[in-house]
Amino acid sequence: MEQLNTEQPNVKPVIEDSWKQILSEEFDAPYFRELKQFLVEEKKEFTIYPPGNQIFSAFDNTPFHEVKVVILGQDPYHGPGQAHGLCFSVSKGVKPPPSLKNIFRELRDDLGIPEPVHGYLGSWARQGVLLLNATLTVRARQPGSHQNRGWEKFTDAAIVALSEKRSGLVFLLWGSYAQAKEAMIDTRKHHVLKAPHPSPFSAARGFFGCRHFSAANKLLREQGKEEINWTIQ
Repeated sequence: MEQLNTEQPNVKPVIEDSWKQILSEEFDAPYFRELKQFLVEEKKEFTIYPPGNQIFSAFDNTPFHEVKVVILGQDPYHGPGQAHGLCFSVSKGVKPPPSLKNIFRELRDDLGIPEPVHGYLGSWARQGVLLLNATLTVRARQPGSHQNRGWEKFTDAAIVALSEKRSGLVFLLWGSYAQAKEAMIDTRKHHVLKAPHPSPFSAARGFFGCRHFSAANKLLREQGKEEINWTIQ
């Protein structure tokens, strides 16, 4: 069954149980019904990424009460076979895009982790790293094509829920778009680390050298939480 059934828009989305409870009001909101109808129409004419059964992968891989670190992206990748529901990640066998290559470079410089043989970040997600894009779908080869259609309201609700109901989370905000989300985060009980985006256009302005991976682990360690093994597995 698809997580978000674009053939039958009245069918409720399939999503991990803890997130289903947290976000239940969003699924019933008028904007979400409009979003589903928009996707139904889009799918008639265009190829949409990621596939319907992977749209909520970030939530399904990282249940609400297991989140320790949050990395925020903007859009899914828009090339064939790239997007699979985790921000910055690509499936095994797919060439890592430039931003992901720069993330791997920072991992090497920060923690001495050698460049992995693939770009699938599922091992991070399973340890409690929520890899969340603000917009969860995109039209093939058209970046930003599904922005301002309702996804941002949905993912903002997830961020707010984490801020309100959890404590001691580490938010990694890379680039101005992600950093704008800081306004929704209670910084009195959460940690926010900011750096330029890992894109080739901005990585040299401070993403390289930010050492967010070791910094996040230090913050987790100070809380008595298990650190993230950032090695790509």
